[in-house]
Amino acid sequence: MVQQWQTGVVKRVEQVTHNTKRYWVELPDTPHFNFVPGQFVTLDLPIDERRNKRWRSYSIASMPDGGNMIELLIVHVEGGKASKYIFEEIKEGSLFTLRGPQGVFVVPKNLDKELFLICTGTGIAPFRSMVKYIHHNKIPFQKIYLIYGTRTQADLLYADEMRELEKNMPGFSYIPTLSREQWEGHKGYVHPIYESLCKGCPQATFMLCGWRKMVDEAKERILAMGYDKKDVEVELYG
Repeated sequence: MVQQWQTGVVKRVEQVTHNTKRYWVELPDTPHFNFVPGQFVTLDLPIDERRNKRWRSYSIASMPDGGNMIELLIVHVEGGKASKYIFEEIKEGSLFTLRGPQGVFVVPKNLDKELFLICTGTGIAPFRSMVKYIHHNKIPFQKIYLIYGTRTQADLLYADEMRELEKNMPGFSYIPTLSREQWEGHKGYVHPIYESLCKGCPQATFMLCGWRKMVDEAKERILAMGYDKKDVEVELYG
């Protein structure tokens, strides 16, 4: 079944880093916008005459709550027509044409294995939705590790929220790592962290979200540790 396009109204915009904004979008035609944590919506933006050149997909960063407000986390991509338009033209009260939800990169139905959520940049968006949903609905799980790579502390997204969840959600670990700043936390890239945690090859599911270079390298390393392809799910950004 082909999904219909609908209009979303931007109710709030918040700049959270030098190049990233949060957008709260209300869907007046859908009183109950139901989706599975991890899914995305596709925007049709007036940036090209060709339809497939106008479409951009963004993960829903909020969790499903029975309402019709969703949050999108969007980074300004240098040279990107879509993000340039969104950052310069979209304000409170602006309209988006969108459809969804779409996608199969979603919270696992079975959480009886350790779950590794590995991401960079705005790749944290679907994982935020998943973790908040699991916590809010008191869904049983073994262990969840959110391993988040970015450049500096100023680039960390949802850091306070994730630290608060870590305090109140036994079995959930938030592990940020910075590649370009010295600090008291982990330094460097995400790969040594999950490799260290997976010594002995415990049963685990890996979900990778972010830029292709990180995702490709992580998948290669995880398979080299002895895991199977079915243990790894990926969502590429950019």
